[in-house]
Amino acid sequence: MKLDDLRSILLSERETGRLTAVAPDIYEKGHAELASITKKVYAFDDPFSDEARALIDETLAIRETIQDLFAIRSRKILALTILHAEGNYYDREEVKRMIPAEKEMFDQMTASVEQCRGILLHNNPPGLVSPRPAAPAVPAGSSLEEVSGEDEPDGEPVTVQEPAGPVSHPCVLVHVLQDMDSFMGVDGRIYTLSKGDIVTLPERNAAVLSERNIVLNINVCK
Repeated sequence: MKLDDLRSILLSERETGRLTAVAPDIYEKGHAELASITKKVYAFDDPFSDEARALIDETLAIRETIQDLFAIRSRKILALTILHAEGNYYDREEVKRMIPAEKEMFDQMTASVEQCRGILLHNNPPGLVSPRPAAPAVPAGSSLEEVSGEDEPDGEPVTVQEPAGPVSHPCVLVHVLQDMDSFMGVDGRIYTLSKGDIVTLPERNAAVLSERNIVLNINVCK
């Protein structure tokens, strides 16, 4: 996996608020390329030669690109985790685009959020996961009505249940385009946004920030 290939993948990941499809072994290939270049560096008699320095700079660039790719994909996965754990609607296709290690991280984080919510909100004993209302994922381009009319494998229609408890504010998934000061949303939460974040915001707050070109609405969840 050459540096230019990794940078191209990173650019594609940055240009969309959704996970992109990548090779399952993309990180392994990146580390293999690092090992290959490092071996070449060790083969130089003069480690301070221009050729050696150029290769060293390349290894640093590859490491930085791999780290950036992990960071941006992890933020997207975290956003999906929150949507899933809170019983909101998310794009199932994005979960399919996770590589195995990312899917394991997604499952572990979701379970941890659900367990913590059960302990703090429902007074469940540790280890007991709080039940969530059924919340089928909405495929890209589909409406809630379309999903509620889909059939399960046994021929029974999917029943969309309303979340239990207090009525929550409609939310949207947004990509933050610039840093801004902390503010309180209409849901009473304090939000601190930084450029590049992928977060869920109350729909009313997101609309105002979108009009000011501070955030970009990338996924709506009702």
